[in-house]
Amino acid sequence: MRAAALIVAALLPALAIAQELEPRAYSNAPVGTNFAVAAYTRLSGRVLLDPSSPVENVDATVELYSLSYARFFGLLGRSASFAVSLPYVEADLRGDVFDAPAEVHRAGWGDLRLRGGINLFGHPALSPAEFARQPEAVSGGASLSVVAPTGQYVDSRFVNIGMNRWAFKPEAGISVPIGNWFTEASGGVWFFTDNDDYRGGHRRSQEPIFVYQLHVGYNFRRGLWLAGNYGHYSGGRTAVDGVDNDDAQGNSRFGLVLSLPLSSGWSTKLGWSKGTVVRAGGDYRIFTLAVQYRWFD
Repeated sequence: MRAAALIVAALLPALAIAQELEPRAYSNAPVGTNFAVAAYTRLSGRVLLDPSSPVENVDATVELYSLSYARFFGLLGRSASFAVSLPYVEADLRGDVFDAPAEVHRAGWGDLRLRGGINLFGHPALSPAEFARQPEAVSGGASLSVVAPTGQYVDSRFVNIGMNRWAFKPEAGISVPIGNWFTEASGGVWFFTDNDDYRGGHRRSQEPIFVYQLHVGYNFRRGLWLAGNYGHYSGGRTAVDGVDNDDAQGNSRFGLVLSLPLSSGWSTKLGWSKGTVVRAGGDYRIFTLAVQYRWFD
């Protein structure tokens, strides 16, 4: 059972629960702004497991196709936003179990993701005309991300697309513009409920994961910007029926994101990141391509 519990951990980090690097997560937009986003993300690389496990030389390739919608609105006079995202996942894992090669393929709908945020200072709720006249200012806000257990899950499988549990991340962030430059910093914590139907009724639990991010970027012109991003992730040790695994994270990542305007209302983002320090979980190279359409009510 202990070796099997470690195999399942190979796929769950690939769903990007704690490997996101998202610059401008606390940027502002006018009230009534809507965004529709189609994105492709590819994660590939080694998976680092408990050193005592008989599972070795694990590599994973995970492809996510996601559709997202976001809207900005006014709340108590402040700028607020709500977003929803649904991924479809294809994943291939390869490794050696007791020195014998093994492969696993999974494909299906992933867990639904929701995020709500509000600006606490620096960005009041503004119409598009008022927003265009408003100068950039230091601002800060808070958000809550939720992952709902809607994804494909079969309790007899060691590897699943869905996690069969809820996850919540409260977070706070601050954004500081400096001329054409912008800097952002944020800190949050992922909390997880237990999966009480792991392998036919066993209980799989996970400790919180602490997430810290720093972003520095440059605006070349409206819609055209480049950002360098750093993230650190710690904690997240798992257990099965109360028996701890040696898989606590102490990981960090570095990446770049480029935003390019295409035409009126349309833009695209290119993102790349890699692990700089990876103690446990996925040591992934991550590439993302997203196309975004923006419109106003």
